Amino acid sequence: MNKPIIYACSDSLGDTAERVARAAASQYDKAVFDIVRMPYIRTDRQIEELVAKAGATDAMICYTIISPSLRRKLRELTEKYKITAIDIIGPMLAGIGTLTDTEPTVRPGMIHQLDEEYFKRVEAIEFAVKYDDGKNPMGFFKADIVIVGVSRTSKTPLSMYLAHKRIKAANLPLVPEVALPPELFNIPVRKIVGLIIDPFKLNFIRSERLRSMGLDSNAGYANIDRINEELTYARSVMRRLHCPIIDVSSKAIEETANLVMEIVKRNKELYTE
Repeated sequence: MNKPIIYACSDSLGDTAERVARAAASQYDKAVFDIVRMPYIRTDRQIEELVAKAGATDAMICYTIISPSLRRKLRELTEKYKITAIDIIGPMLAGIGTLTDTEPTVRPGMIHQLDEEYFKRVEAIEFAVKYDDGKNPMGFFKADIVIVGVSRTSKTPLSMYLAHKRIKAANLPLVPEVALPPELFNIPVRKIVGLIIDPFKLNFIRSERLRSMGLDSNAGYANIDRINEELTYARSVMRRLHCPIIDVSSKAIEETANLVMEIVKRNKELYTE
């Protein structure tokens, strides 16, 4: 049986429409939906083709189209063919219009302009890549936050997520056989956060990782005794550092990131460089 389709459409990149669609679908069983991004919808012909495609399948449309004429065209056609369509940005534009006398620019892609915030984000992403996995501990001094934890506690994905929020994150894997870099003890403890996880959850994650690589899922890397040894070591390091600890066992990256961002924000409010 084919999955129902949600077309996430935009006259720009379409990431906002896709994120809203995924957020809404996550409240159901999102695995039963196909979410298809349709960027750069900027002509009547594209609107007509989109509606025809949606009408031929079990589909709905959500969209962040700035052009009033294109939104009107899409609304008319979807109403005509009884296709569910959700205008994500139109009501917001109308609402903001009640607060100002100025007119909207009606130019797609304004949010992606190369402004100062954009360059800060790019800089943070480059930082996360450069100082990932303890590659260069000197980066700890430049970081907004240093993340420590055993392998597969989502240190790298968390660093990249934070980078998109313009936070410079470095991370360091904690391995009993590998000496800790002295730089870790020469930065303010407020700049460090530790990640821990349930050993059986980590066992599952590591076993799946090995299996996906075509390796023995029962190797030492995923052995529960080895995992407990690593976690005991990691906790001892975190106690030495006196750093905040976050249990990521049942947390999504976004949840963990929000907790880390609160720490970064609090540090910026309480301390000055």
